[in-house]
Amino acid sequence: MHTKSENADFYIQKDRQEMPRKAYIRYTAAFAILLVLLVLFIIWNINSGSIHISVKEIIQILFQKQGDETSYNIVWEIRFPRILAALILGGALSVSGFLLQTFFNNPIAGPFVLGISSGAKLVVSLVMIYMLERAAVASSGLLIVAAFGGSMISMGFVLIIAKKVKNMSILVISGTMIGYICSAVTDFVITFADDSNIVNLHNWSMGSFSGISWENVRLVAAVIFFCMIFTFLMSKPISAYQLGEAYAQNMGVNIKAFRMALILLSSILSACVTAFAGPVSFVGIAVPHLVKSLLKTAKPILVIPGCFLGGAVFCLFCDLIARTVFAPTELSISSVTAVFGAPVVIYIMIRRKRTMQ
Repeated sequence: MHTKSENADFYIQKDRQEMPRKAYIRYTAAFAILLVLLVLFIIWNINSGSIHISVKEIIQILFQKQGDETSYNIVWEIRFPRILAALILGGALSVSGFLLQTFFNNPIAGPFVLGISSGAKLVVSLVMIYMLERAAVASSGLLIVAAFGGSMISMGFVLIIAKKVKNMSILVISGTMIGYICSAVTDFVITFADDSNIVNLHNWSMGSFSGISWENVRLVAAVIFFCMIFTFLMSKPISAYQLGEAYAQNMGVNIKAFRMALILLSSILSACVTAFAGPVSFVGIAVPHLVKSLLKTAKPILVIPGCFLGGAVFCLFCDLIARTVFAPTELSISSVTAVFGAPVVIYIMIRRKRTMQ
């Protein structure tokens, strides 16, 4: 006969064996859901628009490069680059938000909330106006550099405030104020731009994935690909840093270099988004939280790819709504992401306050 202690040990061992299996099933199911949604929204986005194109025609155009000339141009030159842009930039913005939340140890830190996107928007708008007034077009690379410069300026102000203020709520409010200042200056600049420039700048400043070319997609995909590789390679240091700076130092992490890497990666990722799609709100805050809730873990090795997939799905869904709900009028992408992202942020703040009490 088994004693009570032997029975207890048996059940404890059984639970330990079942826990990794349950976690593995949950992770597999979560990524499967995200991938299915991604494919669904890609097909739905290609199929939706003022001109209906059947799924059969879409497959012929994409894989066989055959079909009606008008349909071919609509899919290959307008819809598909836009879909890839929403996918890549949405994923980048979500990962950028996760890195900033790790850096500041705050679930509501993000490129839009901390004013980083607004700083990038200001510098890009100045560069665009300067180039347009000289009858020149700003290259894709120049826009990314300008957006990165603006991001770093805003991030610099946020870091200065972070050294003076230890309260994260005040830091977030300060970042929001920096964002308002940058947006006000941008609006002032756009107001006094030439009439021919105002329309383009206004549409861009509201946030949109429209008008993105294959050249833009190739460049932004290359930049974000390398950033994602570096981010993924930092999974272990991020995991250690989540347990506290002291623990990370004991594990051999160079805190100064690590924090600098987080700043640079998050700034480049958010700069790419702002350069081509304008400021996109709430994706960087809401998506990482939703992904963590779906996976039920904060392990960076899982959350980083999860955030990229989640951001891609979220932005494809929001872009679909922006294009189709009031067609032919198109909504700004930020308006739609705010509608779905803001409630998540409110929930995070309420939950955070309850846990602190």
